Amino acid sequence: MKFALFLGCQIPAHLNQYETSTRAVLKRLNVGLVDIKQFNCCGYPVRNLDLKTFVLFSARNLALASREKLNLMSLCKCCYGTLKKADHLLKEDSSLRDEVNNILQKEGLQYEGDVEVKHLLSVLYHDVGIDPIKEKIEKTFGDLNIATHYGCHALRPSEIVQFDDPVAPSIFDQLVEATGAKSIYWPTQLECCGGPLWGVNDDLSMDLTEKKLTDAKQSGADYLCAACTYCQIQFDTVQKMFVSKRGANHHLPSLLYPQLLGLSMGIDGQTLGLKLNQLPPGDIEDFFVVPEPEEEEKAVEETVEA
Repeated sequence: MKFALFLGCQIPAHLNQYETSTRAVLKRLNVGLVDIKQFNCCGYPVRNLDLKTFVLFSARNLALASREKLNLMSLCKCCYGTLKKADHLLKEDSSLRDEVNNILQKEGLQYEGDVEVKHLLSVLYHDVGIDPIKEKIEKTFGDLNIATHYGCHALRPSEIVQFDDPVAPSIFDQLVEATGAKSIYWPTQLECCGGPLWGVNDDLSMDLTEKKLTDAKQSGADYLCAACTYCQIQFDTVQKMFVSKRGANHHLPSLLYPQLLGLSMGIDGQTLGLKLNQLPPGDIEDFFVVPEPEEEEKAVEETVEA
């Protein structure tokens, strides 16, 4: 199983721990990753400004993956939604596809809709599977309440992204619970993190984030868990900013999913980049279930016999 890894722009610049934790986890799960250095921006920043430019940006990435005969895996849900949208438009509009391909041909590239765009969570859930993931888990969490944040671009428009049920998604929750943690119900789970407004209307952006943090805390969450570049930056970097600025008391660290899974797999915190999080996860390892002495002795005996 092998995918072209699409990092996008923000991960190398601001969220390196998302890449390193993902690589560590997927290596344990025997998922191969191919780095295509010619990848460019997904087109998201100009998506609402110039349709053809956005499609061309995405199409070039899809064509590069196609040339390697690989499906593309994105870590960022904004990139995921953008690439899925462009792929849909290219398949639906032959004149747009011809126009884009005429430009791509200058680089010897062409895209004919033969690449499947997937998100990390989709790969873990559908391609790897919950049971194989559980087989790689070395330590399970107990009494750890996680508030999963799905993100907007993975769920809408549902007929294009086809990630999960847009009204009652469950993939992320099941992946979290594979670690032994509990994925809690919280009313604002599917609401926007506020990220798209950062840099445009910072106060409103922080209001939306604070609303979600307050709700998650009141619902009993010990941590947030994200699987999107912009959402994690909002819950981590921006949260740190406004907690200091507003004096708010909603401190709730956010983990990237591969960090949570990696801890449960026994991968060390340095490899997972935990110290790179602006709001460190603190004593999360205290939530691991400690085996009873009898269970430990039995496990040792079974190992010796094997």
